[in-house]
Parts: sequence; C-alpha cells; structure tokens
Amino acid sequence: MSELQLGLIGLGGAAIVGVVAYNKWQEYRHRKLAEQLLQARHTDVLLDQPVAGETGAGHARVTPDADGKPDLSVTPGALSSPEIDSNAAHTASSSSERINRNELERQEPTLSSLEASADPDLARSPVPGPGSATGLSMPGDQTRESRDVAEPHHLLSPLIDYIAAFETVEPAPAYQILEAQREVLVRIRKPVHWIGYNELSREWEPIIDDGESEYRHIRVGLQLVDRRGPLDDSDLSVFHIAMQDLAAELMAIADLPPRQPALDGAAKLDGFCASVDIQIGINVISQGQVFPGTKLRALAEAAGMVIDGEGRFVRSDDEGNVLFVLLNAEAPGFSAESMKTMSTHGLTFLLDVPRVAHGERVFNQMLDLARRFADVLRGVLVDDNHHPLSEGALEPIRRQLAQYQSMMAAQGLPAGAPLTQRLFS
Repeated sequence: MSELQLGLIGLGGAAIVGVVAYNKWQEYRHRKLAEQLLQARHTDVLLDQPVAGETGAGHARVTPDADGKPDLSVTPGALSSPEIDSNAAHTASSSSERINRNELERQEPTLSSLEASADPDLARSPVPGPGSATGLSMPGDQTRESRDVAEPHHLLSPLIDYIAAFETVEPAPAYQILEAQREVLVRIRKPVHWIGYNELSREWEPIIDDGESEYRHIRVGLQLVDRRGPLDDSDLSVFHIAMQDLAAELMAIADLPPRQPALDGAAKLDGFCASVDIQIGINVISQGQVFPGTKLRALAEAAGMVIDGEGRFVRSDDEGNVLFVLLNAEAPGFSAESMKTMSTHGLTFLLDVPRVAHGERVFNQMLDLARRFADVLRGVLVDDNHHPLSEGALEPIRRQLAQYQSMMAAQGLPAGAPLTQRLFS
C-alpha cells in the first residue's frame, strides 16, 4: 500500500470522525435548548383564558317582524374554547426523552403530541408565554415584561381561534414566517391570523408581509367560525401539519392544542352564533311616486352617510365601524355616477345586530333617520311584510335586540367588539 493510499485513508477517517463529532455537538445543543424551553414554562397571555371578544358565525340573514320571537335558549357559559390540557408537562418530558433516545434525529422537537390527551376534565396547563424561553438569551427584565404585557385578545383569542404557539431558537424575520407555509395555508377556507411579540416595543403585533421586525415568540390563529360555518377537520388537519412543518423550518418549539376539542368547540360556537345572527330592517316605500336619486343622495350625505364599494350608503361611527346601511330596494345598488338619473320606489335601512355595539341606541338613530326620509320623500315606514310600523310594533323589536346582545355579552362576545367583527364576516 502506497503512502498516497495511506494518506487518503487517514483523511477519510478524520472526516468521518469530524462528521460524527459535529452531529453529537448539534444533538447536545438541541437537547439543551429543548430542556430549557420545556422546563421554564410560564403563563401564555393568549392561550390561558378566554376574554371578552366577539360574536360570530351565523348563516342566514333574518329580519324579525314585530311579533316573531326566536328561541333564545342558549345556556350562558356553554361555549368552549380549545385549550391545552394538563398532560402538557408529561408530553414535554417525553419529548425530551425521545431526543435522548434518537441521537441521530436532529429535528426540533414539537409539542403536537398534546393531541394524545383526551380527558377534557383534566386541569389545564398553560402554554409558554413570550418570556418562557429562558434558553433564548432574552434579557431577564425583558422576559418579565413580555409576561406582563397586556393580553392581545383583540388580535387572537382561544374563544374563537385555534392557536399554535412557537418559541424559536433565533429571531425569524416576518417575511420568512409568513412565506414558509403560504402555499399550503391558502387552501384553508378559514382566516389565518399571525402575531408576534416585538421585543423592542414589548407588545404583541400583527405580523405583516412588508414588516421589518423579527420574532422569537409567534402565535398563529386559525379562526374556528365565520358566517360560512364552523371549521372542519380537513382544514384543521392541513393547518396542523403546516404548523409542524413551520416549526421545523424555523427551528422552533411548537405547542399545538388537541384537535378534537377545537372541532367540538367550533361546532358549539357556530350554533350559538347562528342563534343570534340577525339583521333588522326598516323599509321606506313610496305611495305611488318615485324617490329621485338626487334627493336621496342629499338626504343621505346630510346624515353623514357615504357610498361604499358594495353600492350602499353607510353610516359609520368615529372609529370607522359601520352602524347601519341604506340599500336600494330595487336593483341595482347606489353609485355616485348614477345618482343624478336613478330613481326607486323603496329603500331599506339595515342594522347588523352582532356587529354593532349599543344596538338599541343605534336602532333608534336608524329609526329617526328612516322617519326623516319618509317625511321628506312622502313615503311610509313598513316591515318586510309591508305592514305599517307603528310604535307598538317597534317596541318588541327593541326588546329582542337587547335580548340578543345581552346573550352575546354573557358569552364573552359583546356585539360590535373586534373579535365579533371577525366572527360575523
């Protein structure tokens, strides 16, 4: 055997030893990181407890008449939100053991095995909050402040979202977080919301495509319900797999709540939302003559209403929230270009009950404006059955409106709140 052959054999042996040593170092590094993240668990500001949020997801538009009283027999507090159960600590421990046993496995561990816990009566265990990852070299004071930050339930809430929580090894830029699973998540029929903990401002914020921030504490919420219905198992499965892949790509620890409780909660939430999803309409019809578009526009704009992209005159509050809308009872809708030449025999004022705070007050404002239109245009107020709306007929509607909104508030979903705006969309 020549000296060249001996030299090559020696170099090959040294390379093999180097690769093995590097792998061992990587495994040790990842194991220590997992142990640090899984041992230092604190309260998660998003996943621990539901907070007053919003209402959601009815389906058919209902315009009640004066006599109709829908069934309101929904038990307050009956809604459930997906949470992570008390086997989380056991799961975390077993995840660490798996890393020790499989020394050639270099993937970041996840906590998705939380699904294995099926007993809903077990005490709940919190998901790690923004300051829980002590192995991520976050300054101590910053860790404490991230736990003390106000809970961003207007951004994500376990009451209406299935929330995946991530703690990354290194800060990840916004574009990488959003782009990683974009092609997969676009197939999901429910909205997906991304937020991250900004360590400079020490606040949770939406993660946006052109954002320049980097995040180590990330929450991704899949909305459980909207007006199209509840989340189904196929969409949740796609989301679940995408979140596991995201954790691997970001080298992150992932906490994923069990799926079946989330699906059960979505079905229950959808049923409740359907029971309160009503719209109240007041019609102004002509008595033979037509309502000219120029006069309609003058009246509407004098009342602070503007035409939107859907062909409606919209009345909004100071924060831009829609209070009620004015529709043309005859096709087509309104447009700025056609108002000079169009005319109609009827108008409809419409109040979307779940999306409007202080419903009784807004209803009275809408009623006053409808009466003003009727006086100026010489029309008459009627219900959907073209029966005249007397004060006696209006009072039951006010009572029902107040009852619906009280039910929503009792479930932690007050009408017009930000989460409710998401649910009823």
